[in-house]
Amino acid sequence: VLGSEANGIDGAHILTPMPYLMHTGKVTQNKQPLPMAIVARLNYDCQGISVAQEYAATGVGLDASKLKEAFAAKKAAGKEVKAAMTFPGGTHDLWIRYWLAAGGIDPDKDVSTIVVPPPQMVANMKVGNMDVFCVGEPWNEQLVHQGVGFTAATTGELWKGHPEKALGLRAAFIEKYPNATKAILMAVMEAQQWCEAMENKDEMASIIGKRQWMNVPSADIIGRLKGDINYGNDRVAKGTDLYMKFWKGGVSYPFKSHDSWFLAENIRWGKFAPTTDIKALVDQVNREDLWREAAKDLGVAASDIPASSSRGVETFFDGKTFDPANPSAYLDSLKIKASA
Repeated sequence: VLGSEANGIDGAHILTPMPYLMHTGKVTQNKQPLPMAIVARLNYDCQGISVAQEYAATGVGLDASKLKEAFAAKKAAGKEVKAAMTFPGGTHDLWIRYWLAAGGIDPDKDVSTIVVPPPQMVANMKVGNMDVFCVGEPWNEQLVHQGVGFTAATTGELWKGHPEKALGLRAAFIEKYPNATKAILMAVMEAQQWCEAMENKDEMASIIGKRQWMNVPSADIIGRLKGDINYGNDRVAKGTDLYMKFWKGGVSYPFKSHDSWFLAENIRWGKFAPTTDIKALVDQVNREDLWREAAKDLGVAASDIPASSSRGVETFFDGKTFDPANPSAYLDSLKIKASA
């Protein structure tokens, strides 16, 4: 909100829905809208939904309904059931809500959602401050390594090839510094291509594990980066395709259809009004045109540039489908929502 001219920042690796929440003044001071833009997607998949060790006997995994009885018993005993995520209306909030609701657990009525910064997730679960959490890596893997809990599901199992973080910039910065914006985009695209290559994963893990970045052992990072998942509940999967994607298959391109789903979900949970014009809002914030310009100047292969701003109909693990041309049909198909 401050911008660099007031000692703040102009851009960030950011949860995809946040620029929309800022642009509309939903999360800013005094509800003042801050014009924002999404100029690239940064990655797909590889977030995790983790559960405290006390629920291991439930056998919970992709099917959250196995927690329903245990949660009800805990509430009946006068205790609070807490589900942690990183920002209200952000990606982790939406993943854990989708997972719970698909299992018949109402995330607004049956549990309390709380905000915990990613590096503090494991420590808070260790002392019993939450029952489940959703966050990116390496925190789910670290939880397993410390024997504090287990991964019920990775988010790629909820929605294969789902969008996650975005590169968000203040609209004023883009307007004032168009060349810098393009240079930043080109640099990010080059980095994404490097991160995509399997032969670079070990070096990548050692870099981001350093003290000035994640400050965690690379052993907590490398497994899931390569698709090797130790769920922590006697389930180990090697060589899966659930690793984080950075480039191939249009990952970097900010599909407008994906932004439409995030807005629909935030309508579902009451962050936006049901009357919100999703298409108009996406057109204001999503600057896929800038991505295309930068890709062209960088010499990105035509085969790596999506032909359309829509990836089409998306299918989720519970059989639900989202047609970006008809978000209301998707919302009508959902049983558990804030407005119900």
